[in-house]
Amino acid sequence: MEAPHSPGHARQRLKQLRDAVLVLHKAILDSERTAYELVHGRVASPGAFLQLLINDSWFAWLKPITTLIVQMDETLAAKKPPATDHDFEQLIGDTRALLSPSREATDFWGRYAIAVQRDPGVAVLHEKVQNSFGETDHL
Repeated sequence: MEAPHSPGHARQRLKQLRDAVLVLHKAILDSERTAYELVHGRVASPGAFLQLLINDSWFAWLKPITTLIVQMDETLAAKKPPATDHDFEQLIGDTRALLSPSREATDFWGRYAIAVQRDPGVAVLHEKVQNSFGETDHL
C-alpha cells in the first residue's frame, strides 16, 4: 500500500472503497430481491430481475448507490484527461456522505437504513465500508 499523500494513494483508496461498495451493493440487491419476492412472489429469471431493477419503483431508491459505483468506475478508468487525486477524494467523500446517517430525510437513506437493520449480511458490509473511512459513522 502506498504511503498517505503519495501520488496514487487516493486512487488506491478509491479502488478499495469501490470494491467494498460493490460487494455491499450486491448484498443490498439480494436483500431487496428477497423482500420483493416475499410481497410479489418469485422473480422468474435473472433477466426478469434486471427489468425490475430498471423499471420497478420498488428498486428506484438504489439509483444513488448504483450511480456512485458507475462514477467510481469512470473516474478510475479516465485516461484523457486522467483523474486527479482531488477527483478520487471527492468520490470518497460522496460515498461517505451517501452511506452515513443523514440529517436530511432522503428516500435512499431511509430505505438503506432499513436494509442494514433487516439483513445481517448488509449490516456487516455496511460496517466494513464505514471502517474503511476510519470513522465511526454507524447506524
